[in-house]
Amino acid sequence: MQYARLGRTGLRVSRLCLGTMNFGPHTTEEDSFAIMDRALEHGINFFDTANVYGFKMGEGITERIIGRWLAQGGGRREKTVLATKVFGKMGEWPNESGLSALHIKRACEGSLKRLQTDYIDLYQMHHIHRETPWEEIWQAMGQLVREGKVLYVGSSNFAGWHIAQANEAAAERKFMGLVSEQCKYSLAERTVELEVLPACESYGLGVIPWSPLASGILGGALKKAAEGRRAEGGVKEMIEKNREKIERYEALCTEIGEKPADVALAWLLAKPVVTAPIIGPRMIEQLDGSLRSLEIKLSPETMAKLDAIWPGPGGPGPEAWAW
Repeated sequence: MQYARLGRTGLRVSRLCLGTMNFGPHTTEEDSFAIMDRALEHGINFFDTANVYGFKMGEGITERIIGRWLAQGGGRREKTVLATKVFGKMGEWPNESGLSALHIKRACEGSLKRLQTDYIDLYQMHHIHRETPWEEIWQAMGQLVREGKVLYVGSSNFAGWHIAQANEAAAERKFMGLVSEQCKYSLAERTVELEVLPACESYGLGVIPWSPLASGILGGALKKAAEGRRAEGGVKEMIEKNREKIERYEALCTEIGEKPADVALAWLLAKPVVTAPIIGPRMIEQLDGSLRSLEIKLSPETMAKLDAIWPGPGGPGPEAWAW
């Protein structure tokens, strides 16, 4: 396994991050345990979850599964860099979502209980909350850090200017601020190259891309369809919208002798600001297969061909839209 520092921190995490969103809704607890054990066998030490995963409001189903896995001992907690998130709706009452100091405190305590651990390595704000001032957010996060309940703080789905706002406000409090940004980033979705990635690079945030296979359209979607495997409704629409690009992409992958999913991950891994794409296997076989991406070194020629098929926004702003 390859490892990298998470942004400007001294924390070393695996170049692939195990996403757990499927644990519960699509993957049984037994299979989830097996996937997490196999991840550690492969040297994957970076696990990502969220209090809302499981998608039954307030139940934290996925966190509970991870907690029962950690409770088995055997060094599982010590080996794992555990990331979870706060923001989503955990109940019907007014203060059971968002980033108020009250909700941050209660949400963290709830996650710790479900995860059966006394600290969270990376506590991520799942979304920007425009109603809460940064002074309040950093006061709450700082208290959790002082109490030893949280070690690092990250963001998810932030705009570039949110990252700047957040870290400037943290600096005023002599607080470390954000160390990572988890954003939607793939060959097929490159909007973050305009301002989010430059902000991350400037402030020393590690980038943790989610949906690196663009909901599956970069994972050999046409071949799977030809084999009779059905895609969900939304994915079908994405395939039809991007069919010509996908055809060219899968042909290029065949030309270089690599699987489309592996090429998509390898492309992200080649980006200097990217720490670890999130892989979300439903089965052990999918986890095992993703390791090939770490070995692929895409040539400049292949990178250029990928850019031609899946063009980005033109680089960072303002050059992307101005002189």
